[in-house]
Amino acid sequence: MHPLLIIKEECMAMNVLGKVYETLLCSPGMNEAVKIDIKVSRKAVLLLSSVIESGLSKEGGQAQELLALVPPDHLGELKTFADDCLKKAGLTELSEKMKGLQSK
Repeated sequence: MHPLLIIKEECMAMNVLGKVYETLLCSPGMNEAVKIDIKVSRKAVLLLSSVIESGLSKEGGQAQELLALVPPDHLGELKTFADDCLKKAGLTELSEKMKGLQSK
């Protein structure tokens, strides 16, 4: 298959996926607050936080394309959620140290 056709198909697929996400995010009740009471390991919290931060970074790849559809205040809410999870798990300092190692 010709490379330009592959790129065009990928763009079309992203457009369809983008429309699906836009539709879901605009659905009734999506702005309602929900209480999430979960128990997860500290390891899972640390990994979740890292994945969220990677997805929100400029180098997030495909996640960046999807996140471009999300309003900035919702991205901030997701970042706050990750930070809250780290704080409640007592992993804020460890996470900061790990970020320092990743940037080196």
